[in-house]
Amino acid sequence: MNVDKANQRAIKRMMATRPVLKTVAVAGDVVPGLDAKRIVHAGPPIEWSRMSGPLRGAVIGALIYEGLADSREAAIHLIEQGEIAFSPCHHHHAVGPMAGVTSASMQVYVVEDEEGRGKAFSTLNEGYGKVLRYGAFAPEVLDKLRWMNEEMAPLLAVALEECGGIDLRTLLAEALHMGDEGHNRNKAGSLLFTKHLAPAIQKTAEDRELAAAVIEFLGDNALSVLNPVMAACKVMADAGHGVKGSTVVSTMARNGTDFGIRVSGLDDQWFTAPAPVPDGLYFPSFSSADANPDIGDSTITETVGIGAFAMAAAPAIVSFVGGEPEEARNATLEMYEITVGEHEHFTIPSLGFRGTPVGIDLRSVVELGVTPRVNTGIAHREPGIGQVGAGLVRPPMSLFEEALEAFAERYLSPGEAGR
Repeated sequence: MNVDKANQRAIKRMMATRPVLKTVAVAGDVVPGLDAKRIVHAGPPIEWSRMSGPLRGAVIGALIYEGLADSREAAIHLIEQGEIAFSPCHHHHAVGPMAGVTSASMQVYVVEDEEGRGKAFSTLNEGYGKVLRYGAFAPEVLDKLRWMNEEMAPLLAVALEECGGIDLRTLLAEALHMGDEGHNRNKAGSLLFTKHLAPAIQKTAEDRELAAAVIEFLGDNALSVLNPVMAACKVMADAGHGVKGSTVVSTMARNGTDFGIRVSGLDDQWFTAPAPVPDGLYFPSFSSADANPDIGDSTITETVGIGAFAMAAAPAIVSFVGGEPEEARNATLEMYEITVGEHEHFTIPSLGFRGTPVGIDLRSVVELGVTPRVNTGIAHREPGIGQVGAGLVRPPMSLFEEALEAFAERYLSPGEAGR
């Protein structure tokens, strides 16, 4: 068995995928297996008793939003009675930032490979601070969600039909040349996203005031494009999953309690370990004592070669996550050491337009003792409060060691586990 050839097949499939944002639709109508009594969440599988504060808060908020409960206490009672089922977004071709919950009546972006080889879904981005995806569920949080889902989303769907969809691979490639890294810094990408949509919104909207409000909301939110980008990255990562004999990591995800990975050549098996607390910068009045362990599916960006892997393209990100500009460049250079190749479409001007590092190789991670870098937001450890900062984190090495052992047991005869 030639692992190197299998790994090349995995990353070539990732890079060949061309994800296009097609429309916005009701989650229960398009997300496989999502019904009225199921909440899908970020990260690997987890039961209510082990959920972190922000994930619990987001679940409570989703149940109130759906009208299944009218208070925190009623939502918890419903869950404890076994009335609500939980499963990871990744098991439903979906991704969610931070707590990342999706419920049946929420609207989702629908992203498809141009050739019809895959599809993924993500909710609409609320912006920074006190929002559902960080575990907040106050009335104003849910009111904002209702406006986004009931007024903004239908207008976006019509606008996307008018403009023929948005090629997210091309948008990402351009954004990387404008100072983004595609995960925590999406200022350029969100403006490009708004530029694509604004004329179609203006052209198709019957309510001009609503059109102006939607365009303003998208333009003011530096994370507007993050959710469709995550769905695009999910389509890419899924294309590289399921390659027999490949040691490429095809999923990295966190639920606020566990950090989990899946590997291309090991089917859908999860490998998990306790999620670490990010090292970062905190909003005024907050500190590391308030921080929850790392959470969210947004590590799908690093999985396909952007995010922290493309930090050299976005040195200004250190003003948000901490560190010095030179550290952004060094982060990318280090990630070349543990990846299979360089991306054909995502390039970094400051490195002579070198492709971003893509395809995390279990063997290299364990051999070199270098784990992937991740850019991330930081949620308060208690439900209902929201975002308290942003920073950097690395998954535990034990994940990769365990996965490599499982790979060796499945594929290799004794003595062949190395290169």
